[in-house]
Amino acid sequence: MTANTNIQAVEQIDAQSVYAVLICDLVGLRFGSDGKPDTSEVRAHIKAKGGRFHRSALGDKADLERGRVHFFYQPDLSTREELIEAAGDGRYDAVIAAATFLPAETVFPLAGVRIGAGTGNMGSRSWGGGSGEGGSAVLMNTPGINSRATAQMVMKAILKVLPDLPVDVLHERVARGAFDTGRELRDFPTQKLEGKTIAIIGYGNIGREVAKLARAFGMRVVIHARPRHRDWIEAEGIVFAPDLVEAADGADVLSVHVGLGQQDTQNGRYANAGLIGADVLSRMNKGAVLVNYDRGELVDAAALGDALETGRIRHAAVDADLFRDPSTGSLSGPMLPYLDLVERHGDKLELLPHAAADTDHPSRVAGAKQAVDQIFDVICRQSVTNAKGTVPPGYLSLGVTTPPGIGPVTAGDLLKLTAQECSDLADICKRQARLWNALSNAQPDERGKIVASRGEELVRLINRLCVGVDKSNLRGPYR
Repeated sequence: MTANTNIQAVEQIDAQSVYAVLICDLVGLRFGSDGKPDTSEVRAHIKAKGGRFHRSALGDKADLERGRVHFFYQPDLSTREELIEAAGDGRYDAVIAAATFLPAETVFPLAGVRIGAGTGNMGSRSWGGGSGEGGSAVLMNTPGINSRATAQMVMKAILKVLPDLPVDVLHERVARGAFDTGRELRDFPTQKLEGKTIAIIGYGNIGREVAKLARAFGMRVVIHARPRHRDWIEAEGIVFAPDLVEAADGADVLSVHVGLGQQDTQNGRYANAGLIGADVLSRMNKGAVLVNYDRGELVDAAALGDALETGRIRHAAVDADLFRDPSTGSLSGPMLPYLDLVERHGDKLELLPHAAADTDHPSRVAGAKQAVDQIFDVICRQSVTNAKGTVPPGYLSLGVTTPPGIGPVTAGDLLKLTAQECSDLADICKRQARLWNALSNAQPDERGKIVASRGEELVRLINRLCVGVDKSNLRGPYR
């Protein structure tokens, strides 16, 4: 990912060319002195690269300063009609979006970047819809930017009901002095997270971050993903489930992180729509928790309603888009089917408006800056980073980039190691190997003496190796 520095080279484009980019989502989640979401960091980043930032819609493109990339900040665009009116004629060359859904009728001749991982909301036909297949423009994303924020929100949703200690009830009684620990605490046994099974569907950046947090809580982690991931999943000490139903079997928690998949051009249905249905939910332990902080369409809402009715699912947390037409009040978006469950199961539901990944101002700013960089790369160098789907002819794909510590280990991670870091890791491994060989070759009655004299050193070396590995992002699958 491009490093943010105070001194940055101005991007060079043809002096007679002019480009317009629509930004249709917030690029800062913290409020500024004017009471509005703060755009200062992204605005300064655009200026440092030689671009122009406008708090308005594009008017006459002929009036724009030439030799510049102009970014038009329109975060209030929301409805299908508004977006088609703003961008249905191709006046904007590219777009940066986060949660806003871009209809197929919107046109962006050059590129689109989604701040975040999934691109199901990037529906413009310019790049072939959310899959990025078959269009003439480039579709990109910023994977890993909000992975940790989303994973932390997943754990927050789980911790709302597990451990199942009625904290509010106990607080109220303690606050008014109406509780005796010695006699009454026995009436409040709790189920802990430790030892519970979480099934994670998907082995992408967010799925792996959820797995890390779940293991820190002592949970047993099962992951269902493509077969090619099996060796790496098992290498991390995680159970691999080749089948979706098998992953759900006996699970206390199920968390979905697979994306919508490709869209059928005939019926508009996504490949993974309804992926979590009755066959999956019925295999979970009674009283289980479902978390869908991916895409609303992934869960069959009717099947979820049945599972809530029977008690198979005790709590469901869903994060999905919900749009409201200001003129008519009508609602749309993938959250709609879940609203039908509120009257009967409202106390068992936690519904968020696609906000789980948007809890962190620095993450949104970092994602917006990276999206700006990607747009400049497309315009100035015809190079593409984090492409989704096919890359049109004439562009050079530079692969995938993620923030440090997020995503697979890459050749770049290994090449970033200094000679001294390599030497230090080699020394730790050599010293460990000598001690392990000593234990392996020793007779049973001699091993105790070795452990007594060298055990502390061995464990310290193990800890140092783990710290070095994590610091250098050397744990996980290799790409």
